[in-house]
Amino acid sequence: MSSSDIAAFARKLEKLAGGELKRELAQSLERAGLEFLDLVQKEIVRSGTINTKTLLQSFEKGNADNVWQLTHGGMTLEVGTNVEYASLANDGHWQERRFVPGEFRGGRFIYSPNASTGMLLKAKWVKGTNYWDAAIAVMDRQFEQMLDRLLQRYLDQL
Repeated sequence: MSSSDIAAFARKLEKLAGGELKRELAQSLERAGLEFLDLVQKEIVRSGTINTKTLLQSFEKGNADNVWQLTHGGMTLEVGTNVEYASLANDGHWQERRFVPGEFRGGRFIYSPNASTGMLLKAKWVKGTNYWDAAIAVMDRQFEQMLDRLLQRYLDQL
């Protein structure tokens, strides 16, 4: 290895140490966050968590009401939702006893919001679908592979 090769190698290391690699990692984290949002939405659909699009469409990056964070190497990306039941759908919850207005007709219950009669549903555990946890597991694998490729690209340039 010649002295000019050593000097070129030293310049490349200085460039990386000067923040280029950190900027690239921050951009990678940003891309990973967007991919993570897609994964969360796919898991919500795959797990059958919802029957409306409120939860599905509520996940966004940078919302003041975010509830979860993705952190790696001192960088944090906040991803979340302002839908109050998001964590209940993920984790599961107790559904309290509640009165449902309506009436029985021929062995069938007919919901009627203004009825003075109805039925009392008992408390029960509603199992969570763990859509968030499943998306995190997939993202962990993908993010690690993405970082490996990024670092290998920089090592190849040295």
